[in-house]
Amino acid sequence: MNVKAILEDKGRAVETIGPNETLAVAINRLVEHGIGALVVTNGDRKVVGIVSERDIVCAINKHGAAALQQSVRHAMTAKVNLCTENHTINQVMEIMTTGRFRHLPVVKNGQLDGIVSIGDVVKKRIEEVEHEAEEIIHYIWAG
Repeated sequence: MNVKAILEDKGRAVETIGPNETLAVAINRLVEHGIGALVVTNGDRKVVGIVSERDIVCAINKHGAAALQQSVRHAMTAKVNLCTENHTINQVMEIMTTGRFRHLPVVKNGQLDGIVSIGDVVKKRIEEVEHEAEEIIHYIWAG
């Protein structure tokens, strides 16, 4: 099972934000869409960072309410781990676990093509395990 299977189920739409937008705008977009991270892109959908709830909380902790008027570029994670649709679920789980983050942008030909969250990965892994269990039960009963 790979990232392509996740994207086929959930779609490839990704909420993005520009690096010069304020953290207040980022917060509004996170709340509006009920998500935990925004991919930071420039005009050609090239990933330049990611800003998560955690990044915003850290900025507010450090700078107080003034952080809300700072640009996203000051709070975002600039060194973003990326994957492609060919990465396996296990590879994505390892990347997320090692890096201690919950969102992984998907790129194709250097441009943003989707995003997977830890929730997406867990859901797909549960489906995979349930399917394997059904196959084992069928094998036992057919045997």
